[in-house]
Amino acid sequence: MSSDTNPLDVVLGFVRTVEAGGGSADIEPFLTEDFTLTEWPHALSKNGSTRTLQETLSGADDSKSIVSDQHFEVVRSTTEGNRVVLEMNWSATLLLDLPHWDAGERIRARSTAVFELRDGRIASQDTYDCYYTQPEQ
Repeated sequence: MSSDTNPLDVVLGFVRTVEAGGGSADIEPFLTEDFTLTEWPHALSKNGSTRTLQETLSGADDSKSIVSDQHFEVVRSTTEGNRVVLEMNWSATLLLDLPHWDAGERIRARSTAVFELRDGRIASQDTYDCYYTQPEQ
């Protein structure tokens, strides 16, 4: 990816790759070598977490044993320079039991993600997830 790539296109390409079940080899081209993922506290991670590129890539591969059929509905996007903010409805089918949900259930969250890009690649992502258990409508 080049530095003249539209930041929103890069981020949406990344999201669609994750949605399609992309593993580490699929998502790595979207991310800088010093990429960081900050997941702010939520129902499944009371303290939140910060991950390096390698931890994020490992997590992408591990996610195949946790969820399937991920879907991101982008509700709104905002781009300012090299910053992209997405508001999304996320859902996936659980492949194992988690607190509040059982394997086979559809898990849902409203998520806001803030991406910072550098030279046409994603340098950081901050996510704010709000999981909920009400049935889909």
